Amino acid sequence: MTRILFYLDGYPHDLWRKTLQQVDPSIDFRSYPDWGSPDDGPAYAFVWEPKPGLLAEYPNIQAIFSLGAGVDHILADPSVPNVPIIRMGDDGLKEGMAEYMLMNVLLHHRQMPLFLAQQRNALWRRAFSKPASDVRVGIMGYGVLGKAVAETLTPMGYKIAAWSNSPKGSGDTTEHFTGPSALKSFLSHTDILIGLLPETEATKGLLDDQHLALLPKGAAIINAGRGSLIDLDALRKHLDSGHLTGATLDVVPEEPLGTEHWLWHHASVIITPHIAAITRADTAALYVMQNIKQMEAGRSPENMLDKNRGY
Repeated sequence: MTRILFYLDGYPHDLWRKTLQQVDPSIDFRSYPDWGSPDDGPAYAFVWEPKPGLLAEYPNIQAIFSLGAGVDHILADPSVPNVPIIRMGDDGLKEGMAEYMLMNVLLHHRQMPLFLAQQRNALWRRAFSKPASDVRVGIMGYGVLGKAVAETLTPMGYKIAAWSNSPKGSGDTTEHFTGPSALKSFLSHTDILIGLLPETEATKGLLDDQHLALLPKGAAIINAGRGSLIDLDALRKHLDSGHLTGATLDVVPEEPLGTEHWLWHHASVIITPHIAAITRADTAALYVMQNIKQMEAGRSPENMLDKNRGY
């Protein structure tokens, strides 16, 4: 019997119990706060933003699954047990992110922020976009989500490149840039920049004034990784100067975004409330159970956190 300790504050848990038990009817689903005793036997934690110290109270936890692609909400707890931590990378999450990025790449490619601004001022003024084959899309972060985005955009004809901290993607059609020394070249050849990086000390504020200036004039940014990636003061500077034509932000440094923040009112900015890719119970349940089977068979789970790198 597989025991799952589930934590998701503020949302009903019945859907998750039902969906997991559809995958495996023998699952012992424990919904917080009714996790029972650590003496009840081995268990797997499946959590989002658990209370600090909670996971450490259950030494029977064999592994921790994040309900989302990010794990910073788990690592923020200094007492988190030294067990495998698995980031969500199910098909539903990948499909959602690919859809979001396709929508926004097309939006910026076809200059929709400009046309929306013109509509607000009743202006009938034409502007013409270059073909997709002349648009260079750069993806910062080439994990399971970045790869799914590249696979979705490639058939549209865009020129796809990716920047990663470590070598990725041998054998695919994406042009790859690796490490800090390649960042300048990557940015200077990117017309639409996609942010999908995790939050680490190296990525906080990485897109600062200096790095945003490396993007070609007329470039746009889409960020759905972590809000700390972009220096917002620098972003405003480059939007106001016209160096950047637009930005879509699904994540910001402090969420929810304050009602008086300038981002809400900037004509070249589109804000979405951290919804680019939402974890779906049906595909997440399959993903969790497949990974549990792999671990119980002595194999490494998919998308496991490398604690030395922080992602």
